[in-house]
Amino acid sequence: MTVSAVTLLRDLIRCPSVTPEDAGALGLIERALKGAGFETHRVVFSEPGYPDTDNLYARIGSGAPSLMFAGHTDVVPTGDAAKWRFDPFSAEVADGMIWGRGAVDMKGGIAASIAATLNHIAAHGTPKGSIAFLITGDEEGPAVNGTVKLLQWAHERGERFDHCILGEPTNPDALGDMIKIGRRGSLSGTLVIHGRQGHVGYPHLADNPVHHMLRIAAALRAAPLDKGTPHFDASNLEITSIDTGNPAVNVIPDEARAAFNIRFNDLWQPDTLAAEVRRRVEAAAQGARVTLDFKPTNALAFVTQPGPFVEAVSKAIEEETGRRPVLSTTGGTSDARFICNYAQVVEFGLVGQTMHAIDERTSVADVEKLQMIYARVLASYFA
Repeated sequence: MTVSAVTLLRDLIRCPSVTPEDAGALGLIERALKGAGFETHRVVFSEPGYPDTDNLYARIGSGAPSLMFAGHTDVVPTGDAAKWRFDPFSAEVADGMIWGRGAVDMKGGIAASIAATLNHIAAHGTPKGSIAFLITGDEEGPAVNGTVKLLQWAHERGERFDHCILGEPTNPDALGDMIKIGRRGSLSGTLVIHGRQGHVGYPHLADNPVHHMLRIAAALRAAPLDKGTPHFDASNLEITSIDTGNPAVNVIPDEARAAFNIRFNDLWQPDTLAAEVRRRVEAAAQGARVTLDFKPTNALAFVTQPGPFVEAVSKAIEEETGRRPVLSTTGGTSDARFICNYAQVVEFGLVGQTMHAIDERTSVADVEKLQMIYARVLASYFA
């Protein structure tokens, strides 16, 4: 009996797995994989200050080559459900679309990879090598008790992976547009300018931190951090807030705070990037009292160099959609930043236009095509 990704996706959407709740989603996947002969493990991780998270690891076959599909079943909150065309967890099909929270991000990718795999095994038997699934319920949350720990757990058990496909929504407009072969790193920081409070009518008795902040902020943005690399755009610093906490228009504040985030390419590491930011701040401070702090980061820039695996995925996409996908490293972070330490990883999933939005939805035809793309990858991988 052929497994349908559309049917599986609708069943998954009906599990209201708003992070960190599982709501039966992992159990549904586990039953499907067990039925095909996979060895499965449910692994719960705990850490003080964070919600306990249920995760699933499954594998069939042994040894190399080893292909892993990865993803997450947790979804973001729906917002006001009354604003949705259909109940967010009803998985209605209308106008050729499947409607519901998680349809795009990223239960559609999970459903397509499972359906493709189960059909491949039914047709060809256990592969000469191995297929694994690594599914977390902690990607949309703090990402502490999910993929990063599940990978460590699997590695300590002796599990090894050659390649991985993460089914995040990667296509901006149409299925086949884009593969993510890497991601930029992310570094966040806080800049505090310490001034001296006073009356705006007597500025000589005060030291306005806002004026210093404007000068320093301009210096941070004045020159590009770099010109980019063959697979990455130029690194970019964005100032995301400037605040004094001052409600009075006739008072010079005693402090100004700014938050910033840098999405950086493979020319930088967090320590070298922090040193460059500190250098620019100190050069522009001109005697101002400044405190500069950086948040710890686990999002480093990485890239899977184009080669046989990337080409195999690209070829499968082109054969199914008629589009040659762009190889990209744009966008935010994903769990690929953890997976890259264990396997060559690429990301390819559905069109991401409605992810995290009211009326999240995906085309029925796209889900079916994504299943066929993954099927082509499996066929070539284990040829």
